[in-house]
Amino acid sequence: MQETKPPVRPQRARLVVPSRSDLLLKNFTELIGGPMGARSAPGIVSPGVFTVERVLIILTVLAALGALAVKNYCRANGWQTPGQFYSTCYSDFPDFFRNRSLGEDPFAFLNQGNMFEYPVLTGFLAGVTAWLTPGDGLSGGRILGYFDINATLIAAVWIVTVLATARMSQRRPWDAAMVALAPGIVLAGTINWDLWAVGLLALGMLCFARERLALAGVLIGLAAATKPYAALFLAAVFLLSLRTGQLRVFLLTAGAAAAAWVTVNAPVAVANPAGWAHSLGFTESREAGYGSAWFAYNLVARRLRWQVLDPGVINVLALAFFLLACAAVAYIALTATRRPRLAQLMFLLVAALILTNKVYSPQYVLWLIPLVALARPRWRDFLVWQGVEGLYWAAVWMYLAQVSSQGPTQHNIDMPYYVLAVTAHMLVTAYLMVRVVWDIYDPNYDPVRRHHLDDPQGGSFNGLPDWLRLSQDRSQAVLPWRAKHHA
Repeated sequence: MQETKPPVRPQRARLVVPSRSDLLLKNFTELIGGPMGARSAPGIVSPGVFTVERVLIILTVLAALGALAVKNYCRANGWQTPGQFYSTCYSDFPDFFRNRSLGEDPFAFLNQGNMFEYPVLTGFLAGVTAWLTPGDGLSGGRILGYFDINATLIAAVWIVTVLATARMSQRRPWDAAMVALAPGIVLAGTINWDLWAVGLLALGMLCFARERLALAGVLIGLAAATKPYAALFLAAVFLLSLRTGQLRVFLLTAGAAAAAWVTVNAPVAVANPAGWAHSLGFTESREAGYGSAWFAYNLVARRLRWQVLDPGVINVLALAFFLLACAAVAYIALTATRRPRLAQLMFLLVAALILTNKVYSPQYVLWLIPLVALARPRWRDFLVWQGVEGLYWAAVWMYLAQVSSQGPTQHNIDMPYYVLAVTAHMLVTAYLMVRVVWDIYDPNYDPVRRHHLDDPQGGSFNGLPDWLRLSQDRSQAVLPWRAKHHA
């Protein structure tokens, strides 16, 4: 009688433990007995009830409660100017509900001639949550209900983002704790609907990591219909497609993304063409926004009587600097000795957009947090960056409080201090970019590749050899496939 072999169970991978691999966390664990022991086997031995994902969910819920506490003054007293700035509890939700007709007609942006400056899917989110808000009119209780519904849904999206980040990190799920506990999300998560785009992008990246390209493209298209920055994911995929010779990966993902974006935008473009066009071109006509280098320059220029930059000039300069930054990222992607990871390229592109953009709203920090957790999961750099962003977050509200109240300087933050805060939060973001570029050119410093991983988010690119790499020493390309063919 032939013996039947027992089925082979897939082996579990040993997880990377932050208390061992991260020097900062290793030092902090001395208070609770030191880092996890060398004989433990996280990922192989079952942790019981408290799995990594369940702990991450608990941490996210606690952080979401902290985010709600930040808004408590406005929830109790209403969102009135300048009190909402002095209390650092401003949110776009009450402002849109009161002033954009959402209280009377949740889907007013579909009406002919109605102007709504946000992308289409953001408009639908604003409308659906207004439709879900009980009651009639613009009473304080209804405005509070609208805020609470949006805050609750954002907490759910936050959890999804954390889980997606953990699952696409393979052996490093604890890196998602950066997203779960990020001070930037606690402070800015309920300013606007940006976290929806962040969550959709995270899900799209997870599907891409699992080589489900069509679904990944659909999610990326939806994310871009919420906040256009998400489309930069396709630029990172294109660069890696060139590097590996897998152009089909880019074409399939980009095609699905374009189809999803058109499907969402087409009904609004037909129903309200003027409003839809306004949402696409609103940024071009507006003045430089708070937090940007252009806004800070104009503040200094007015104080020193220099030439102030008008919106048209800023548009040209911002686009030129962004294109130069994209060219630099492309050069890095095609000249590095080892193929960069997808998350590294995505972080560099999004950070370049934020730094050169004419608007750098406080909630834009949300775009970068999951990307930092994937591109450079080092707690020291992460906490320094978040600390500086927290200082800027406080500075911008104090500055807006002074502007809106016209209060005396001695009782408010003066312009030079606000400009210093803008400069600081841009410099610390640029520092992270330098560190990521350093990791790309010397993978020994890359926290991910030091643990014998190639590209956990790379999907079809993971483990592939180079097809095209440009030489840094001469103006010709190195084509490994051609050299192998002639060998």
